[in-house]
Amino acid sequence: MPIPLPSTGSNTWSESLSEGLRELAASTHLTRFVARLDGRLSASTLVRLQKSSRLQVRLAEMLLGNEMESSGRDWGDDLLLGHNPSRAALLAGSIWHARSLLKLVSKQHLAILLGRIGAEAHAFGIRNLASAVAITATADPEQLSQQIEHDGHACLGAWINEASALDRTRVLLRLPTGTAAENPAAEHRNAAGPVLSLVIAHLLREAPRHDS
Repeated sequence: MPIPLPSTGSNTWSESLSEGLRELAASTHLTRFVARLDGRLSASTLVRLQKSSRLQVRLAEMLLGNEMESSGRDWGDDLLLGHNPSRAALLAGSIWHARSLLKLVSKQHLAILLGRIGAEAHAFGIRNLASAVAITATADPEQLSQQIEHDGHACLGAWINEASALDRTRVLLRLPTGTAAENPAAEHRNAAGPVLSLVIAHLLREAPRHDS
């Protein structure tokens, strides 16, 4: 079945902007394509489309819609320096729940938690204990990992809400649909700046990248 993609504009971008659009299409989460393309397409077909250099610019145009035109084609640096937003969210969530991380000392519980959030987020949260937000500690590792993911995504969402619509969308497209980044609460808006400043400082220590 032919896939309707916009044809206008694809040949009018500068080469640097076209490269940015291709990178965005390549890093977009598959659930975002499912929401915009034929829902009957298989995951393997979507991956092939996503990897097609011939289609990537058109796919990105479709995903961005009017935001690309309204931005004046001002394709600035990515808010997360090309890093995976899910990783940034886990780092933010680890700060949010750093007090719980510090109190979780059982080897069995640690193994479960590290299997879900990774050693980097665990160490990062403890290192930034002074900036923890959550006061009540959670002892269950599975529940804690869910809270870290939820509050981290919400904090990230609140932070990118302060950016332009285009820059915000460029981050959201790399996340699966339905995360807390799409609907942060007031508490996340209040704490997002200080928490994400620590995350960005951490990411700045690495070379810019475009992981998925």
